[in-house]
Amino acid sequence: MREEILRIAEDYQKTVVERINKLLEMDATMYTNLGSDSTKAEKQEVKKNSRIIYRAIRDLDIETGKLLLQHQDGY
Repeated sequence: MREEILRIAEDYQKTVVERINKLLEMDATMYTNLGSDSTKAEKQEVKKNSRIIYRAIRDLDIETGKLLLQHQDGY
């Protein structure tokens, strides 16, 4: 997962906005695939991967990334 996130974040053939949109799409897909039958470990894995995505977004757009990370932390 981490390699794919980095690959998208460092795809300089796409604009920053396109890369952020792709990362957010990946994040939304992970959460969409969680269900009521998902284990606690699966939910924690999605949250961990989501944090990696938000950090990659922060490297592309500091304000957006900071907001996403703060929201995940519950601020």
